[in-house]
Amino acid sequence: MKEFLQSFEILTSDEIESFISLLRPKTVNKGSYYIKAGQVAKEVSFIQSGIARSFYYSSTSEEVTYCFRSENSFLAAYSSFISQTPTSENIQALTDLKLLSVSWQEVKRLEATSPNWLRMLKHLTELEYIDMEARIFQLQRETAEKRYQDLLNNQPEYLNMIPLNYIASYLGITQRHLSRIRKGISN
Repeated sequence: MKEFLQSFEILTSDEIESFISLLRPKTVNKGSYYIKAGQVAKEVSFIQSGIARSFYYSSTSEEVTYCFRSENSFLAAYSSFISQTPTSENIQALTDLKLLSVSWQEVKRLEATSPNWLRMLKHLTELEYIDMEARIFQLQRETAEKRYQDLLNNQPEYLNMIPLNYIASYLGITQRHLSRIRKGISN
């Protein structure tokens, strides 16, 4: 966590140490939920190890996986965390998760005490927006084959650790289509 925060070169050493003292270890077992739809996000967590998926239910009650998070990234039902309103997403542990968590109240306190924290939180928000925009563009512009190839090139570990039905949902295709794509690539 310390190295992650230092990499942005925004916070002082004292601010980082103060933040680290606020973190509480948390474990979410494989298959369990970090948060479920209808709940309000009361914390944000840093993933030390493990993989989580974020999903929602479509109008036809199908699970739609839209995001995976793994170590050295933050985990939260972000819009719920910001607005303190119920979320429509579910975040589930695909492996055992080891987390470091901080409460909404503590984040708000940090915002009020330091302009550096305001800059840091703004920067993290901007990074999330950029990731979200890239994901939307990828889904709208790229073929399923290209989306799979990007996943294979950028997160190959996901393909060994995440069930194929979640991968297919994330790519916006059926499992059958995913099987054809995988077969075509391996030939």
